[in-house]
Amino acid sequence: MTKHYPTVNAEDIDAEADFWAAVLGGEVANADSDAFGQWRDVVVDGAVVLGVQRAPGLITPTWPDDSVPLHIHLDVYAEVDEVDASSRELLALGARELDTSQSPAEREHGFRVYADPAGHPFCLCWG
Repeated sequence: MTKHYPTVNAEDIDAEADFWAAVLGGEVANADSDAFGQWRDVVVDGAVVLGVQRAPGLITPTWPDDSVPLHIHLDVYAEVDEVDASSRELLALGARELDTSQSPAEREHGFRVYADPAGHPFCLCWG
């Protein structure tokens, strides 16, 4: 086996890969070399850290309602004093708020929940 990184499904793999590359401080690879238009890699510091695979008709999780259950989610971390700025950056990149009720001013350790452009929930954590 050779690949050892998570993969997320999306209908629009370019938007999804661009989003995660911006969030993780990386770049999208193989956008021009994928003849079938089915896959993108997100590369950070020369290593693939996330795959994005085309999934036509994708039905995304409905967290916190479990009518379409959550399969997997990613956590990204920020320093406590960077949480609010990181939240604004995620929204500017295309994330959507799902539960942002926790505040680093009130909690030493915590998280806020967002959805990426394809609708996958992920957490911005601190502490």
